[in-house]
Amino acid sequence: MSSAKKNSIFPGFGLSLGYTIVYLSIIVLIPLSAVVLKTTSLTFPAFLDAVTAPRVMASYRLSFGMALLAGLINAIFGLLLAWALVRYTFIGKNLVDALVDLPFALPTAVTGIALAALYSKNGWIGQYLEPLGIKIAFTPWGVLVALIFIGLPFVVRTVQPILEEIEIELEEAAASLGASRWQTFKKVVLPILLPALLTGFALAFARAVGEYGSVIFIAGNIPMVSEITPLIIITKLEQYDYAGATAIASVMLLISLLLLLAINGLQAWAAQKTGRVR
Repeated sequence: MSSAKKNSIFPGFGLSLGYTIVYLSIIVLIPLSAVVLKTTSLTFPAFLDAVTAPRVMASYRLSFGMALLAGLINAIFGLLLAWALVRYTFIGKNLVDALVDLPFALPTAVTGIALAALYSKNGWIGQYLEPLGIKIAFTPWGVLVALIFIGLPFVVRTVQPILEEIEIELEEAAASLGASRWQTFKKVVLPILLPALLTGFALAFARAVGEYGSVIFIAGNIPMVSEITPLIIITKLEQYDYAGATAIASVMLLISLLLLLAINGLQAWAAQKTGRVR
């Protein structure tokens, strides 16, 4: 008897595994394979020309760079927000907790229009930033704002349940042994939270890389400046350049996969270091 069957609590392991493989193949593997296969219609020089054009390279730097930066910012402030929601009681706490999920509920187009209206030259926030020489809307910084907005809930909702499970007695024991608040957080709390924090970062990053609707309205879509890679793919599809679109999509897929594998490796390392089984 295989170890999978021996350790299984529920019956029907073979049927469940078969269903899982078929489902993932239909939903994930076959569409991704179609993208890669369509790219093979290009010759290698044509493929290189399509994926290394200056405009495309600029979009890679913007999309992946801002996605990573937004993920890091969300990891920091998402942790702070989750900490406040779990550890403190304050007026309007339930409202703040509900607002965290707002980016999930809003259509991306509505998000983009709202952000553009807020941060444009005459917007509620932009009108105060403009005299200071700070321009958000229709710049790469507008892309960053949009990606932070849509990625924050992933970090908060990933960290929050783990934070709720941490026993206060652990922190009290550390304090009784002479540890400062910072030492307690660094040596006791953070190692426990780190796998969940990396998971939230990975989810926020993955969502940000492929985000389209909320970004195009505030980015301005200026080639070589504020044009994201998904927009270039859409543009090529509208021009019936399917091979060029899938070539760029394949590069995005490969880079995203490598980055997510690296993040998963960090998650596994953090889980092993803290003694948690993933």
